[in-house]
Formats: sequence, structure tokens, C-alpha cells
Amino acid sequence: MIIALWSTGSRGHHVLSRERGVAILEVIVAVAILGITGVMLIEIVGENMRAFASADAREWELLAEERILASHTLLTRTELDRRLGLRNLGRFVVHVQRPEPSLYRVTVSRATAPDVEDLVTVVYRPAPFHVR
Repeated sequence: MIIALWSTGSRGHHVLSRERGVAILEVIVAVAILGITGVMLIEIVGENMRAFASADAREWELLAEERILASHTLLTRTELDRRLGLRNLGRFVVHVQRPEPSLYRVTVSRATAPDVEDLVTVVYRPAPFHVR
């Protein structure tokens, strides 16, 4: 609600004495609100861009881990036996275990967090038959 005080000038013109000040104040408040909203919008867009870049990098990392895991699933029993234990492969750590005589557990982790298993699989390789 705008309250205007009318005063008569020396020539008889009506002048709104407070309305001009209120209008300027309203413009200042509107510009401040738009400025704050703009800054918040820029922050949201920046955060979304950082999250997208991080997700994209992680996706590429998982693709590389998947290739390592797939290559290990193609190994023979003898090759898996040679790779038992932890091995560093660049940015990744591969852990090959044999929990059962015919089962091999293969995990791939990042070298920066080797305790966190990103990908895991179990491979069955039967023991060779011995003919007597």
C-alpha cells in the first residue's frame, strides 16, 4: 500500500512527495532480489557441472576396471594360479583369491582406495583330471 502525500507547489501543480522515494526503494529491492537469485543460480549451475564432470570421470574409470575384470575372466586355471594375491595395474589393484579348489574370486579396486572393491566376480575353473 502506497501512501502519497499531496502538496501544492508554488504554481498549483500537485507533486507526490513520497511516491518517488518509495518507487526508487522498490526498484532497489527488486534489483537486489534479482542479483541474489542470479548468484544462487550460478552456484547451482556450477555445482551441477562439477557433479557431471565427476560422474563422467568415474564412468570412464569403471569402464577401465570392467576391461581389466573381463580380461581376468578369460584366463586359464594356470594363469589365475600365477596371479593369486594383490597386483597393482596402474591406477587399479587386482586381487585374485581361490576360496575353493575350483573357484577364483577376482576383484578390481582403485589404487587410491584398495579396500573398496568396485567390481567383483567369481570364476569357475575345474581341476584337471589325472589319468592313471
